[in-house]
Amino acid sequence: MKELGGKRMAVLVGCNYPNTEYELQGCINDVLAMKKMLIKRFGFEENDIELLTDAHDSSISPTGANIKKALGDMVDRAEEGDVLYFHYSGHGTLIPSLKPNETHRKDEAIVPCDFNLITDIDFRQLVNKLPPKTSFTILSDSCHSGGLIDQEKEQIGPLATTSKAQNHSFRARLITYDQVLQKLKQLTNIDTQNISTHIKQHFKDQASLSFSLNEADQDHIGHLERATKGDCGILLSGCQSNETSADVNLEDKGGTAHGAFSNAVQDVLMQNVGRLSNKEVVNMARNVLQKQGHKQRPCLYCSDENSEATFLLQP
Repeated sequence: MKELGGKRMAVLVGCNYPNTEYELQGCINDVLAMKKMLIKRFGFEENDIELLTDAHDSSISPTGANIKKALGDMVDRAEEGDVLYFHYSGHGTLIPSLKPNETHRKDEAIVPCDFNLITDIDFRQLVNKLPPKTSFTILSDSCHSGGLIDQEKEQIGPLATTSKAQNHSFRARLITYDQVLQKLKQLTNIDTQNISTHIKQHFKDQASLSFSLNEADQDHIGHLERATKGDCGILLSGCQSNETSADVNLEDKGGTAHGAFSNAVQDVLMQNVGRLSNKEVVNMARNVLQKQGHKQRPCLYCSDENSEATFLLQP
């Protein structure tokens, strides 16, 4: 990726799901810390950073519709050479694949505060809309986040080595498919196991495109899913697609809660002031998590070129 000096725009989403059975503690802290890092180190202007959290005083709630609107607006504004960043801290899930002829596959999704799921197909759609020579980095600190940009090339995947035993308490940033389905049943009061029915009934035209794939024509699906040469998408996932990401209280930060992966990336950036490639950031974050005893293994998905490109094209 040629390092051009365009606009720098970010959407930061932190979902703690307060006063619910799914409550987390560190997600809002993650994105507030990253906002400071983006401004101080990477040259982002505060006016070009949109923050969505479910804090009681938040101006924009991280519903599925609001997140997709913020991302869509950012992508629509993008021009050649721009740097885009999306940081998501919250729950993730796996759903049965709704793509034709892929009945045994699972698709990755994030879980906004209203359960209007955003899937790997949605992120592929956003990436495909970008003009050439842009950069769109997604950092997802959620469970099952590996592969969250559909068909993006895996650059850093499973490790053969194992970490030491996990010796601290944590909460997984995971809502299971069964829990998602049960919540949607409560919202729609419809007795069916078909998740598409619930999503389309409750969220209507704000529902993810994924839940209408069976109604789409094959040519449209093929166009939507393609990962092109010079693909602009860069995914740093907190774990592999079959793993969970941890929400932890950090003793070295006064017991403050953070996502283990978000915190590891912050530590890497603070300890290395020079330019780091996307590949270096992920590998270094893996080392931090392994030393801390976490079993999750962050991954990198992007083109060969973007694997070696500087993280967020640091000025």
